[in-house]
Amino acid sequence: MKLWQRYLRPTNVEEALAGLAAAPGPARPLAGGTDLLLDLKQGRQPPVHTLVDLTTIPELTALEIRADTLFIGAAVSLSHMVESNLVQQHAQALAEAGQLVGGPQVRNTATLGGNVVHALPAADGTIALMVLQAQAEIADPQGRRMVPVASLFLGPGKSLINPEHEILVGFHLPVRKAHQASVFRRIMRSQGTALPILNVSVWLERKMECIQDVRIAVGPGGPMPWRAGAAEDSLRGQLYSPAAFATAREALLKQVGFRTSAQRASAEYRAHLVDNLLNICLETAWNRAESD
Repeated sequence: MKLWQRYLRPTNVEEALAGLAAAPGPARPLAGGTDLLLDLKQGRQPPVHTLVDLTTIPELTALEIRADTLFIGAAVSLSHMVESNLVQQHAQALAEAGQLVGGPQVRNTATLGGNVVHALPAADGTIALMVLQAQAEIADPQGRRMVPVASLFLGPGKSLINPEHEILVGFHLPVRKAHQASVFRRIMRSQGTALPILNVSVWLERKMECIQDVRIAVGPGGPMPWRAGAAEDSLRGQLYSPAAFATAREALLKQVGFRTSAQRASAEYRAHLVDNLLNICLETAWNRAESD
């Protein structure tokens, strides 16, 4: 059985939206396809009539500074993103997250947009984007809108973006300023392409010896990626110290609802891991922010 009947290669977003709207049967946008094509082949996604290839749209493959934001197109490959000096300078956590997705062949094809739209609770790119205050740009037949990345998730594998008539254009991230830094760390099983047991990402701004501001994201810790708001509140304005870190870890553990996964780890094991992983991320971000 054919997995699709028609394949389109539009040259701009408007053509892509028109292709989705005009399809006589189910239609889906396609970027890297490392998730979608596998789901089609294995029957987790019903066959579609039309695939609309987004990789031929220059806007969706752009990676550039626009005024005071870094724009990363949704169809930018993970390899391109990881190797970009702009991403390494302004969004180091995102570069570190992208480096851990799959193997080299997957990263050469997979895209940041696909990583986010797949809507997994522990998606590496998503966890990093959340602490970087990324805004997602979404196009539909009525126009475009900006949505905080965290608002895209409705549940495991469920996205706010409707692939039948909407396209994720890309992500807008504030450029990095002096004494700001970010970091991403993951714990997984020994095989290099394994899914994460636990992801933690931290963005931090320091002022002298104080934590001026901080953002922390963790996954998986529930049905959707999440920010550790209580831990962030406990750290803002505090002197950098082991005592401040200990208070933050206690606040995080009170807020989180780690779940047990038979394939990956128990809730108790994840709670044990987050203690050390959060420490590493906070310390690394602090030291990076000092380097300015």
